[in-house]
Amino acid sequence: MAPALAAGVLEERRGSPLRELIPSTMGEPLLWPALPDLLARAAALGLRGNVTTNGTFPGRGAAGWAEVLVPACRDVKISWNGATPATAAAVMPGLDLDAAVEGVRVLVAARDRHAAGGGARCSVSFQVTAREDNVAELPGIVRLAARLGVDRVKLNQLQVRSPDLAPLSLRRSPEAIARWNAAARAVRAAAAEALARSGRAPALENAVELAPDPAAPAPRGPCPFAGREAWVHPDGRLAPCPHPAAATGALGEFGSVADAPLGALWAAPAFRAFVAPGPGGHPVHPLCDRCAFRGPGGA
Repeated sequence: MAPALAAGVLEERRGSPLRELIPSTMGEPLLWPALPDLLARAAALGLRGNVTTNGTFPGRGAAGWAEVLVPACRDVKISWNGATPATAAAVMPGLDLDAAVEGVRVLVAARDRHAAGGGARCSVSFQVTAREDNVAELPGIVRLAARLGVDRVKLNQLQVRSPDLAPLSLRRSPEAIARWNAAARAVRAAAAEALARSGRAPALENAVELAPDPAAPAPRGPCPFAGREAWVHPDGRLAPCPHPAAATGALGEFGSVADAPLGALWAAPAFRAFVAPGPGGHPVHPLCDRCAFRGPGGA
């Protein structure tokens, strides 16, 4: 996204109910040169950032990025997909797990210094994509998070967006679901052990069992995005959620912040009609009916 376009959206929303900035959930936001300035602008407006990074801390290193992120963010999520070097590098090719662990230590130390000095506390989270090739290490990831002082471990199911990912999904068969369910129990046990041992454990998100038969999943919940978040794509187009179909316009066309203020697009009849929840607590659209983001246990 052009930096001026992003800055213009923030300025237009000055004094509005907007309270948080999420700069990209696809790709590595720390590679965008304008990120430090955008976070500073947001902080000046009383907004806090919510950043997800792969934990390699390009350019500035962990200490340099901690200086940028910790004062400006409510939460920094690090994509974390293994408890051993082999698995971590298999899921995220080229990752040096030892270097990633040291980066977390630096970030957590900066978090604690900032909070001790009276600053708002920035939480540090692990965001984990659960898959066949790392399901056995999920409890180990929680134990590592506890040792490092990480605040939260958020588990997401793999989004199958291409055929080659299908064999890695833990929702594809009763056997795969059974492996996930066993891992979810082990994850909760690992957190409980950490709490008993040290009095501190990361909070867990989505560490819940799934219905055993993929043909008969548990009822889906309400949409966590529509009407609550405004997703602005790099070209300025507004979307109601992060579903891939939203990026293609399959959920509808809702205008662009390059042509109109975000507030006007948000209030426009087309957008309000789409985000209005139906009987299931989600927009009335065929894709929303079966959306994985509404599934128990996370996306």
